[in-house]
Amino acid sequence: MRYLGNKETIVSKIYNIFKDKKIINKNFSFFDAFCGSGSVADYFKEYYDTIIINDNLLWSVVYSHGKLCANSCTFEKLGFNPFEYLNNSDEICYGFMYKNYCPAYSERMYFTKENAGKIDYFRNQIENWWEKKLLTLDEYHYLLACLIESVSDVSNTAGVYGAYLKKWDTRALKPIFFDKVDSKKCVCKNVIIYNSKIEDIIENIECDILYLDPPYTQNQYGTQYHLLETLILNDNPAISKVTGSRSTAPMRSDWSKEYKANILFDKILAKTKAKYVVLSYNNDGFMSKDFIKASMQRYGKPETYLCKKISYKKYQNWKSANTKEHFEYLFFVEMRDKKNIQYESPLNYIGSKAKIVKSINIYSPPKFTKFIDAFGGGFNVGINISSETVVYNDINCFVKELVESFRINDIYKYLKYIKKMINKFGLEKSNAEAYYKAREYYNNLPKDKRDVKLLYTIILYGYQQQIRFNGHHEFNNPVGMRWFNDKVLEKMISFSRVIKEKNYIFLCYDYSDLDTYIDNETFVYMDPPYKLTTSSYNDGKRGFNGWNDNLENELFNYADTLTKKNIPFMLSYVMEHKGKKNNNLVNWVISNNYKIIELGDIIGISGSRRKEVLIINYEL
Repeated sequence: MRYLGNKETIVSKIYNIFKDKKIINKNFSFFDAFCGSGSVADYFKEYYDTIIINDNLLWSVVYSHGKLCANSCTFEKLGFNPFEYLNNSDEICYGFMYKNYCPAYSERMYFTKENAGKIDYFRNQIENWWEKKLLTLDEYHYLLACLIESVSDVSNTAGVYGAYLKKWDTRALKPIFFDKVDSKKCVCKNVIIYNSKIEDIIENIECDILYLDPPYTQNQYGTQYHLLETLILNDNPAISKVTGSRSTAPMRSDWSKEYKANILFDKILAKTKAKYVVLSYNNDGFMSKDFIKASMQRYGKPETYLCKKISYKKYQNWKSANTKEHFEYLFFVEMRDKKNIQYESPLNYIGSKAKIVKSINIYSPPKFTKFIDAFGGGFNVGINISSETVVYNDINCFVKELVESFRINDIYKYLKYIKKMINKFGLEKSNAEAYYKAREYYNNLPKDKRDVKLLYTIILYGYQQQIRFNGHHEFNNPVGMRWFNDKVLEKMISFSRVIKEKNYIFLCYDYSDLDTYIDNETFVYMDPPYKLTTSSYNDGKRGFNGWNDNLENELFNYADTLTKKNIPFMLSYVMEHKGKKNNNLVNWVISNNYKIIELGDIIGISGSRRKEVLIINYEL
C-alpha cells in the first residue's frame, strides 16, 4: 500500500548500520515504536527472534502484525482457504462503508458503490469468523491486513484518505479483489504488539534495539488515514459531514508539533531500556540535526554516535511540490548506563562545575539522603546528584529564580514564550538594537512585574550569556554573539524534565543560614567564589556581596562547625591560579587535617585555566 514516510527504500541501509555495529543477533529484541506500514519490522523479523511493534493508530498495528505473522497462518480452525471463499462470493453488504464513502447515500467518492459494498462484506465476514473463534489472533490480523491492502488498491484517493478525488481514478473503477498483503517469506518467532503513544509506554518496554520513525511534520496520520482506522475499529462512529472523517482527537500525535517533538524525543531517550537506538528523520522535520545529535550524545556514548544522510524522492502532491532537496537522516547511538548520564544547566554560568561533576560524584561520601548545594549557581552539580532530597541555595535571588523557573514552568509553554519574545523584539545574534530594546523593556518593569522567562530570553542574546546586574539590580550585560540555538534548546528540555522529577527545595539564603535544613544524613557541597579569580558575580560591583579574605575565613569557620557536628562537606576551590597560591587555604587544610583531591587544570567558559581542588572532611 502507499504510505506516507514508508521506509522500504532505506531499510537495507538500516540493516547495514546494524551489521557494521555487530548487533545482528537472533537473541536481541527489536522494537519498532512507530510501526506505520510495518515495512521495517517485517524486514527485520528474519534477523531477530522477538519483534515488538507499536503505533497509536490501531490499523497500523493490525496491518504490521498481519505482515509479520503472514507465513504462520494455516486457517486450520476455519477449515478452508478464506481468500478463495471471499473472492468467489457475490455477496455485498450495505454497511458503514457503503453508506458513507461511496456515492450511494452521500456524495463522497472514496470508492465505487460496488467496491464499498464488497468492502463491507469482507469486513463483516472476517469479524464473523473471529467472533465464532474460527481464527487465531494472528489469522484475524492477517486477514484485516489483507483487507487494508485490498482497499488501498481501489481507493479513489491520492494515496491518503484525508480527501477523495473529484473524478474517478482508473484503478478505483476496477472490481476489488481480496488479495494477500506483501510479507517477507519467513516466520516471525515472537511478536509483541502495543497500541499506544510511545511516550506513555516506553519505560515498560524491555528491548535491545529501539527503532524510532516518528512523524516529522505537522501532518497528522490520524487525519490522513481516518478511513482505515474506522475500517479496523468497525465501530460506526459519528463522522464529518464533509470529509467523512471520524474524530481524530484521540489519534493526534504531539510529534507533529514544534517543540513538542523535541520534548518527547528527550523523554524517550531518557526512559528507554534499549541498549541501542536508531532514528529515521527527515530534513523537513521539526527537530534539527544539531538537536538530535546533542540529545543522542547526552544519553548515548558519544563515540558511538553516527549520522548518515540518504537522498530520496519524497511523496508530494501539487500543494507541497517544490524544488527543495529531500533527504532522510539515519541516526544511531549505543546508550549509556543510566548512572552515567549527566545533565547540564541551560544557564551558561561562570564557574560552572559541569566538567567536574563526575569527580564530585566519585568522591562523595557513600551514604546520605539529603544533598545541600549551598552555592547553587547554575545547578550543574545538584541536578546530577543521586539523593532523596536536594536543596538548592544561592544568595543571588535572580539566579535562584532562573533555575527554579525550569521546574515550575511547563517546558512547552516556556519555549513558546521564548519564541514569542524573540519575535516581539526581533532578537537575533549580534543585533544590538533589538537586544537593548528588550533589555530596557525588562529593566523598566516594576520589580514585581519582571517575568523571569523574559530575563532568560534576554540572557541568551547577551555577552557570553552571562547574568550581570548593576548596583540597582538592573540587568546590564552587553549584547553578545550568542543566541537561542539547538544546543541550548536540548539543555533546556533535558534539564527541565529532570528538575521536575526529583525532590528539590529552592532557597535564597546566605549559606550560613541553612542549619535548619541540615541533619545527620546531610552532605553539604560548597562552591563559593574563588579569591584568586574574579567574575561578574564576586567583584562586589553588581549589587551583591563580593569575595575577600574575611568572607573566605568565615566560610572556613563554617566548614569547621560542620566537621564538629560530624556533617560531611565538600568544598570546591582554587588553590593556585596564574602563579599565585592561596596560602590561607593551604594552612587551613593542613591545620584541620582535611583531604585535598587535585583535579588539575579546568578550562572555564572564557577559555581560562584554573587549578581546581576538592576539599573533604571525611574518609573515602
